[in-house]
Amino acid sequence: MSNSCIQDRTWANEAIRTIEAENNRSADTHLYAVPLPAHWGVQLYLKDESTHRSGSLKHRLARSLFLYGLVNGWITEGTTIVEASSGSTAVSEAYFARLIGLPFIAVMTKTTSPEKIALIEDFGGSCLLVDHASEVYAVAEETARTCGGHYMDQFTYAERATDWRGNNNIAESIFEQLALEEHPVPDWIVVGAGTGGTSATIGRYLRYHRYATRLTVVDPENSAFYPAWRDGTAATATGLPSRIEGIGRPRSEPSFVPAVIDHMIQVPDAASVAAMRHLRKITGLHAGPSTGTNLWGVWQLVAQMVAEGRKGSIVSLMCDAGDRYEGSYYDAGWLAAHGLDPVPHEQVLERFHDTGVWTG
Repeated sequence: MSNSCIQDRTWANEAIRTIEAENNRSADTHLYAVPLPAHWGVQLYLKDESTHRSGSLKHRLARSLFLYGLVNGWITEGTTIVEASSGSTAVSEAYFARLIGLPFIAVMTKTTSPEKIALIEDFGGSCLLVDHASEVYAVAEETARTCGGHYMDQFTYAERATDWRGNNNIAESIFEQLALEEHPVPDWIVVGAGTGGTSATIGRYLRYHRYATRLTVVDPENSAFYPAWRDGTAATATGLPSRIEGIGRPRSEPSFVPAVIDHMIQVPDAASVAAMRHLRKITGLHAGPSTGTNLWGVWQLVAQMVAEGRKGSIVSLMCDAGDRYEGSYYDAGWLAAHGLDPVPHEQVLERFHDTGVWTG
């Protein structure tokens, strides 16, 4: 065996230890109980993924992708990591690349929020911006090829890099945190799909552990995921680039697994913004727009349970914090320029919280 092979294994061992040590130092993310009228008989919980060191749900995915690349021998000492991303995964991967001393390049669209670009650069990464979301895949692959790096390809590997049986994945964490609640097995878990990895992990976990909990996936308007699930065309479904950063795709990604999803809800983009703003009003939690997409679906399921007189619980995710979007989704001028008017949808939410009846 050559000395270079021994050195490569030694470096990888230390990189894995470093990533695992970082995880070992980290407390789990908080599961907030969102106050609802007691007579509704429904409890709502939001798992706050914004508290990860890299600031979003994608921290878990980035950790898994790095470990997957290391144990497969794809990532070695000095490897340049390249990723196609809408922003949050790139932020988290930049964090882990710096942690183990590797260069990082994010390929993203020019519409990515300036706050996310700044975070990637703060973590030592660099950004290559393209005009259209459909370009990120080929540009990232070519960039990795020309620099001799590794294209992480979250959209392919997200569903297989995370252990869906447990090992402190997000689903296992949710159920452990619910153990002492009135309804420890929720009726629904509600998530969005960016790669499809989170929904695949949770859906598989629910089936493996034989929970009665059902999985709802929310999807922005014009995204390819909803028609892929509805029509059974996951291999060929296409859509438009999403206006909700972090979720929705112009194509159905390889990591999207429709068969583990019980229900999907298509959400108007302006409704995602309205629900994001409404959450801050009723709880003080300052979240990003993909959290709003989750909540627009959540409130419909709550209303259904109230109408049917069913008691139980629902869990969803706070994917990232609103401070990443102060210049976009929280800016009235930006919303107007993008044709997004959240006011009518906010009125729907106000009526729902006054009456428990969904009129959207």
